Amino acid sequence: MAKLYFKYGAMGSSKTANALITRFNYEERGMKVWLIKPSIDDRDGVNMIRSRIGLQASADVITPDKNLYEEYEKHKDCDVIIADECQFFTSEQIDQLRKIVDTLDIPVLCYGLRTDFLTKLFPGSLRLFEVADSITEIKTICSCGKKAIVNARIDGEGKIVTEGGQILIGGNDSYVAMCHNCWKQAIKNQKTK
Repeated sequence: MAKLYFKYGAMGSSKTANALITRFNYEERGMKVWLIKPSIDDRDGVNMIRSRIGLQASADVITPDKNLYEEYEKHKDCDVIIADECQFFTSEQIDQLRKIVDTLDIPVLCYGLRTDFLTKLFPGSLRLFEVADSITEIKTICSCGKKAIVNARIDGEGKIVTEGGQILIGGNDSYVAMCHNCWKQAIKNQKTK
């Protein structure tokens, strides 16, 4: 029986590297992978997925208006779907992935963030927590050594940003993974200066 998997972690936890390694493992066994990513994530090029450690692959770009169940019709020969940055998919698209698992018996592995820079769930992540068969945290650490759970947004001066839109596409120049305590302390320290 196929399952819907959600593998989440903070920024820098190697989610994309894990997705690309999983893709390699399927392909090494002669299976075909449909690798997808949301259109909003264009930092590595329109149809590229690239990890911080240099792994990369081309992927199909999914716009918010696309129905993933219908799109799968063009990829019926695929044995598995791997989705990177799944937090940016709509709730409806997550339901469409769920439908692929349930009706077509195709496994779907989703990799992404749990929360934004203010520790609020992304709509795609929320829906995955509600409907995924398997939920796994990919852990990373804060500079203090504790488990990082916050995707702290930083400005050009390295200060923690505490307001703004939920989505700002960026990497190490815009975000740093922190434990909740260090994040709160950094915000408090900024206010006292």
